[in-house]
Amino acid sequence: MLNLQHRIDLLVQLGAFILANPPEWQEAKARAHAANAWFIPEFIELASNTIATQFLSRPVLEAIATEYSVPDLPANPKTVGIVMAGNIPLVGFHDWLCVYLAGHNARVKLSSRDTILLSFLITKLNEWDPACKGTTEFAELLKGCDAYIATGSDNSGRYFEYYFNKYPHIIRRNRTSVAILDGSEIKEELDLLADDTHLYFGLGCRNVTKLYVPKDYSFEPILESMRKYGYFFDHSKYKNNYDYQLALHLLNNQYYMTNGSVLLSENQALYSPISQLNYEFYLEKTAVEQQLENNQGVQCVVGHGHTAFGQAQCPGWKDYADGIDTMTFLVTL
Repeated sequence: MLNLQHRIDLLVQLGAFILANPPEWQEAKARAHAANAWFIPEFIELASNTIATQFLSRPVLEAIATEYSVPDLPANPKTVGIVMAGNIPLVGFHDWLCVYLAGHNARVKLSSRDTILLSFLITKLNEWDPACKGTTEFAELLKGCDAYIATGSDNSGRYFEYYFNKYPHIIRRNRTSVAILDGSEIKEELDLLADDTHLYFGLGCRNVTKLYVPKDYSFEPILESMRKYGYFFDHSKYKNNYDYQLALHLLNNQYYMTNGSVLLSENQALYSPISQLNYEFYLEKTAVEQQLENNQGVQCVVGHGHTAFGQAQCPGWKDYADGIDTMTFLVTL
């Protein structure tokens, strides 16, 4: 078995490997892009480098291990089944990382949309230390596990609850993020908000898919800031989505605004389709904040007094999905 210090050393080595970007890692990332057109090189790079810097530095790992009183060697290591999503590159890495750091064994069902990146990184750990080979396995069926962490849609969440309800579990469902604007935002903040809405094509649960704006808000500056993602229009899958949503607005005679590559549509829904950003006017900002406070569909709120502009897709270790403390769940199994 790997003791805590050995596990941390290997994770630090993994972070250094990602940042060093050797040819074999470049080749794995290229294969991931070829397998999933939504995983463009820019976003694979962003996801992997964020993991390396935010999660795999020695000070962060040692601080987490101390805070959660992670044992050197678990007295009774468990096998934890992990059902991973595949909406953005390596989106399930943090769940695996928590299981590994806690000293448990992971049995992972990868999303069909993201089969290459994590499996490659685990292979590297196994190469560096053969003792790692028993700590992570990949499987299509997650039978015989002691606990489960599963991420999916609201529909699959009900399926997970049915099958995993007699085991300790964390079940994650659909979530998205929103921004509350007050009209005082400067250009630099709007430029950063464009990142919150556009990174990963808006497919992540931490992507802003809806804006709350004061009455008579002027949208021209924000549309201008979003022009830096105009190159999305060269991406065939994105362009197909844009053309489809634009056609719906035209057919339904529905008002919209656009800068040529993203549609702004007045809509009460939190979730917006790819290439579209919903907005809603408000009279009282505090009323909107109260409305969102206990909304189970909201992962993150961006704006003054909330998550800073440009930080929605830069989560720290303890910015747990759905607000569920994964490390506490694992160290108390």
